[in-house]
Amino acid sequence: MQAPTPSTLALVALMPLLAWRIYARFRRAVGRQRLSRARPWITLSIFSLVVVLLAFFAREHVERLGWLAAGLAAGWLLALYGLHLTSFEPTPEGLFYTPNAYLGIALSLIFFGRMLYRLVEVYAITRTAAPRPPSFARSPFTPAVFGILAGYYIAYSIQLVRWRKGVLRTGLERGSLANEG
Repeated sequence: MQAPTPSTLALVALMPLLAWRIYARFRRAVGRQRLSRARPWITLSIFSLVVVLLAFFAREHVERLGWLAAGLAAGWLLALYGLHLTSFEPTPEGLFYTPNAYLGIALSLIFFGRMLYRLVEVYAITRTAAPRPPSFARSPFTPAVFGILAGYYIAYSIQLVRWRKGVLRTGLERGSLANEG
């Protein structure tokens, strides 16, 4: 019997983390969510930073930048549609929103499907005679899929921040929701 390769061991070690992230992503995509003060800002910051870094590293490949930009635009449009389907609830207990479950699950499946494809691709490459590390953005689908997710989460986070500020402004003017500010 052949000993497992380091990439196989790394893949096996990452599987529990990947399973946990899939579970967490699906859980956040379905059901009522309490709006946190920090989470939209963290999401907005991280996705924006990664988009800038990806664009920087792909700057010599205009077609990859084009796929990233197309993905960002598609994600932005999906967020606008998703926000239209989201229910927002200011309550005395706090601010809550319920995102559209189907849209959240579809985006999660696209992301995890692409990640799984990349893992299989990396695993298959390490099994060949002359391994060559794959480029993250070699395939146009990777920047496009990431662009869709980033565009969606950036636009959605911006709207959550705007909604929270508007509700707090209105609530503070009326003397309610003072503990949320």
